[in-house]
Amino acid sequence: MTAASWLTLSRLLVIPGIFAGLALGERHWAASLFLLGAVTDALDGYVARRWQQVSDLGKWLDPLVDKLLVMAPLLALVELGDVPGWGVFLLLARELTITAWRAQLPQVAGANRWGKAKTVSQVGAVLALILWPGNISRVLFGIAVVIAWVSGIIYLWPQPQKTR
Repeated sequence: MTAASWLTLSRLLVIPGIFAGLALGERHWAASLFLLGAVTDALDGYVARRWQQVSDLGKWLDPLVDKLLVMAPLLALVELGDVPGWGVFLLLARELTITAWRAQLPQVAGANRWGKAKTVSQVGAVLALILWPGNISRVLFGIAVVIAWVSGIIYLWPQPQKTR
């Protein structure tokens, strides 16, 4: 396994701390750990490209771990009443659909711009929900749900075949 893949897996280590921080009411602690996980997402991509460690394993692990990093605090925030469960369901449905679609492709596809915008909007919304639960954070969450679904539709929309 490459250094980039190890960085990807390291994101999983912050999830228990995020749960603990939210359960104990230590929202800044939870937000700091979440942000640390999000930073490693950018870092693993940089390392993979810089050190030519882009791999099929990394292309699979990175989005999977991203989903876990985003969904874990969202589920805890549903339990705390800070985010509606139906919104998290919509995100989960999108993620499972795209993951299933990507699994049947002959070659592992990396994220496109919309997928990256989805991740950034979700990270921003989750941070806002952790730090400032309320209507503005819920609006940001709603925007993230819309961006996620738009990116999902774009992934699934048939692309014209390039001719030579």
